[in-house]
Amino acid sequence: MSRRWRPSLGLVLGGALAGTLGLSFLGMVVLRYLGPVIGFRHAVIVIALVIAAATAVLGWLLVRLLLRPILALEHFAAGAENGEPLVPPTHFGTYELHATAQRVIAMAGVLRDREATVRAYTDHVTHELKTPVAAIRAGVELLDDGAQLQGDDALLLAQIGAAGRQIEAQLAALREVARAREARYLGESTLSEIEAALAQDWPDLRWTITGQAVRIPISAQGLGLILSPLARNASEHGATEITLSASLSAQDCVIHFSDNGHGISPGNAARIFDPFFTTRRESGGTGMGLAILRAMLAAHGGRVSLAAATKGSSFRLTLPRRDI
Repeated sequence: MSRRWRPSLGLVLGGALAGTLGLSFLGMVVLRYLGPVIGFRHAVIVIALVIAAATAVLGWLLVRLLLRPILALEHFAAGAENGEPLVPPTHFGTYELHATAQRVIAMAGVLRDREATVRAYTDHVTHELKTPVAAIRAGVELLDDGAQLQGDDALLLAQIGAAGRQIEAQLAALREVARAREARYLGESTLSEIEAALAQDWPDLRWTITGQAVRIPISAQGLGLILSPLARNASEHGATEITLSASLSAQDCVIHFSDNGHGISPGNAARIFDPFFTTRRESGGTGMGLAILRAMLAAHGGRVSLAAATKGSSFRLTLPRRDI
């Protein structure tokens, strides 16, 4: 970014207003004194041409100093949101827009670096743990096949094997969370587009769906991935019926998901979105399903929250509307 002088926003706006008023006043003065000399009709034509030319110059200045930098900054922000390479704008207009652009560009860089750090750390941890976990699993299988263990020894071996499988599941879930934070399922879809897939994937659940025609700002694949953890949790906690609806609010597209399962206890309600929190550790639960759901929604500017329910559990998912 160059350090050249840039006008302030107040100077640009004040100059534009002063120029508009000055042109109007100048036109009246010139018409009064020039009209009797060349005729009022010709004087009006001359004044109109001069005012039009001066207004065009003022408009060009406003476009160059205000509109063009704002559009460039908007394009940069959209590219950063979509994961494109960070190419800073080259034109910044006024001093205030220049300062704002600097902060936005710096913020985008910090967020991109932070995301890269988290991804690199996740990849490193999962890669480094693969070898010892594989060794543990191989050792457990070797002992299980070659030794006749009894009593506590057999129980300990089974616990070691279960712990190894649990670590592998947690590492896989950790990778899924990292991918969910980056994945972007751009496009639009409706509940009617995935209704058949939901019924096929979860045949033990009876689906009641309303608002099928509401346009949801995420692709059908992304919508299915968002609803999958909720359906899995509902099925694993005794639900047989699912109520799913989509509607539009002033700013968001809202999806309500409710089931008739066992529900969520008040003591666990505040922790269900925490990574690795699960009440089904013994049966293989990783506690990452809702964390992945939240990460996917966050990648699209959305959010998820637990809603009040008289029976079972209920969730409220929101995605920002793109038609406003």
